[in-house]
Amino acid sequence: MPADIQNLPDDLPAPVDDGACDHLSGMEVPPVALPSTSGGIVRLDDPDAPRTVVFAYPFTARPGEEPPGGMEHWTAIPGARGCTPQACAYRDEFDQFRQLGVRVFGLSAQDSDYQREMATRLGLPYAVLSDADLELSRAMRLPTFEVEGQRLLKRHTLVIDRGRVEHVFYPVFPPDRDASKVLVWLTAH
Repeated sequence: MPADIQNLPDDLPAPVDDGACDHLSGMEVPPVALPSTSGGIVRLDDPDAPRTVVFAYPFTARPGEEPPGGMEHWTAIPGARGCTPQACAYRDEFDQFRQLGVRVFGLSAQDSDYQREMATRLGLPYAVLSDADLELSRAMRLPTFEVEGQRLLKRHTLVIDRGRVEHVFYPVFPPDRDASKVLVWLTAH
């Protein structure tokens, strides 16, 4: 794995909009309880919760570990690489989300223990939610892909308000600019 996974290569392949999120705008979020890195359970369908941003990402590797298929293969998959830069961008912009009264969550198909290591290592001020059983992904028909027998989430970002999907960002590219694009949208809406 490269020593600096924060930097994205200039020739990173961009994902295309395959329509996999077209059905999500306006959808009622199903009552699925997701474990979080904070140790609790989060339900995104809560109509009394503040406006919520959930950025879904495929996979974060631990230092010294390769992503599924190895770094070269992972980098060649459009939209796969960039999870750490995306998570760090949300960390760095977190105060602006808080000032808008918006809560932020990361979401992946990795288990909470795996995510907890990443959240601690990167100093994330928000919780990361685990959909390791893909219960939310199946219920909402979230876009996924498979690598080496692992079903992973395609990168997308949901804005949820009063238990419904208000807006969807898909495809998300480049991943390190997702947080700033979402902030621009939230400020305008």
